[in-house]
Formats: sequence, C-alpha cells, structure tokens
Amino acid sequence: MTASAFNLGLLIETEDLVPHLGNEKLRIVDLSRASVYEQLHIPHALHLQPKMLVRQEEQALGLLPDQEGLEALVRYLNISPEHHVVAYDDEGGAWAGRLLWNLHCLGFENTSLLNGGIHAWLAAGLPTSSGPVKLEPVEQLVQINLNQENAVRTDYEALRQQVEQGQIQLWDCRTEDEYTGLRLTARRGGHIPGARHFEWSTALNRENHLKLHPLQRTQQRLEQLGFNLKQPVVVYCQSHHRSGLAYILGRLLGWKIQAYDGAWSEWGNRLDSPIATGELPS
Repeated sequence: MTASAFNLGLLIETEDLVPHLGNEKLRIVDLSRASVYEQLHIPHALHLQPKMLVRQEEQALGLLPDQEGLEALVRYLNISPEHHVVAYDDEGGAWAGRLLWNLHCLGFENTSLLNGGIHAWLAAGLPTSSGPVKLEPVEQLVQINLNQENAVRTDYEALRQQVEQGQIQLWDCRTEDEYTGLRLTARRGGHIPGARHFEWSTALNRENHLKLHPLQRTQQRLEQLGFNLKQPVVVYCQSHHRSGLAYILGRLLGWKIQAYDGAWSEWGNRLDSPIATGELPS
C-alpha cells in the first residue's frame, strides 16, 4: 500500500484537518445520521450509510462484507492507494472507527479518525456545507487485499478455541447490563467467559464535544481493570459498531488488537457457545 502523502496520524484534531480541505487526495467520510448530514457537514465530506459497512446473517448482524460488498464500498468511497481517508460521525467515533477497521481489513492504512467528529468541528466554529458532494472518479481504485484481515479480525471458531484454552484477553465494550446478562440482546444474555468490561463510551468526554479523554487516563483505567496492554486483546460489542471506537482506542494505545465482528449477536444467538453471567468484578 502506498504511503499517505498526508502527515496525519490515526487520531487527528479539527485544526489538523482544516489545511487539507479541498485536497483531491483527501477523502473525508461522514457517518452521521442522514438528517444531520443533510443539514450540515464538513466541506467536501462524502456521506456513507453504516449499512454499507456490514453484512448481516440471521445470527450475526455486523460481519465484514464479502468481496463484492467490499468492492462496492471502495467504489463508493472512490479511493485510490494514494488517498487518505478521514472519518467522523455524530456519536463520538463508533461508526467512523468501524469504517477505518473495514479499511484496515483490506490492508488500507492511510486513515484518520476526527476526534469529536461533527460536534468538535461545530464547537471550533469551522465552516460547514449542506449540499451533496460530487467526486471525480479515480482511475486506480484500492484493490481488495484481505491478507491483512487476520491481523485485525477474528471469527467465531478461532476465538472459541482461544477462549477454551484461556489464551486470549477479551474486552467487552457493551453496557454493564448487557455484560451481566440483565439486558437480553440475543437468545442468551451474558458475556464471553473471561471477558473484562469497559464500556466504549467511557472513553468519551461528553463535556468536551465527545472528544476522547486523554489516552493516558483510558489506559490507566483499562490497566486497573486487569488488562495487560502488552498482550493481545480481542474486542467485541453486539454487532461491531461500538467496538469500532474501541478498536481505534486499542490501536492508539499501541495494543495488538483484533475485533470479533460476529460479536454478541453471533455468540449469544448460538446455543452451543460457552457464556458467563453475573455481576461485574468489584
């Protein structure tokens, strides 16, 4: 994959993006609700509906799309290997993170998450647009290369084997009620045995336009919960939507992190999965 011509990290602030607005090699992607996008969005931002990021099966709602679905996503984004993708949303970064994870699965790493998304952009008093965006078709689209996929993704069979052998750290980033089994979101409630709980939105500062809390603070909290950031981890939620942000957090913390896109919708709907229920450890 060609290196990005932009000197942008995986997490960027609004002021980092402003100088590059209008650059034809920059693809800004807005994953906010359609009603928000139609009212206002960052200039030149392309709207993407989250349904393009997932493949739904009866028991799993958020799987990585198949080859055809991924090709459709790349065509819609209209990106070449020389492009840099900046993603944002109106919810603190979950859908935006999920897009970046999809791209990482393809081996495309020229990606950034806009810290705070549209809320931070508006708070900074920066310009917005309301019209649709027209893109000139690029000549060489990104090729689908799933050789990288296993570095950032795991599936049911591989994960179950690791769980049964006690070989993997698991991060459940759903709500406490989902984790304990109090709230049922599949045939069975609870969590994957051995999983520790840290809700994804805990990393967001609601008093600072949904920007991330300082990474050091999040790292300390994760370590207090018993996570070892020197060892690999698998993160999951219900459909790999909320864990889109958790995956990005892991990458920002230098953690070797995979996402389980089958997530609880698959694990909890299967009747043969080992599950655990009950209170959070104090």
